[in-house]
Amino acid sequence: MLTACSSGSNKASSTTPSGLRANATVEYVVDGDTVDMIIDGVEERVRLIGIDTPETKKANTPIECFGPEATAFTQSLLPEGTKIYLERDVEARDVYGRLLGYAYLVDTGAFVNLEIVRQGYAQPLTIPPNVAHSTEFVAAARDAERTNAGLWAACSG
Repeated sequence: MLTACSSGSNKASSTTPSGLRANATVEYVVDGDTVDMIIDGVEERVRLIGIDTPETKKANTPIECFGPEATAFTQSLLPEGTKIYLERDVEARDVYGRLLGYAYLVDTGAFVNLEIVRQGYAQPLTIPPNVAHSTEFVAAARDAERTNAGLWAACSG
């Protein structure tokens, strides 16, 4: 069951042309699949569900092929202050305590998680029970691989 992320009032929310109501604001892009957001006045680290970008910040792990590019792409999609509609799936948090979510740009309705995969900056990562969009992510990754988009052209193995 998908649920909106907001845990309280919608005082700061505003409806936009896309029809989505903002329930989060981007504060900082940590890496290609992790973003710090303000939700109901509280900073939350959000892990974008269903995708996996190459590592750039994992302790004791080298920077992976196309990791900096994936981070830069996510930063271009989600500059500080961007209004987001954040939607959850079945599990609210991962084992690291990060909030899990699907992010949509309020101004355009663009599905951020899917766009990152579609442009070749991430691979699908399906971890049940959070599987609401897994088939979309797999299809987008196949298309990106077929056209040698992003990491599919830059990285081997």
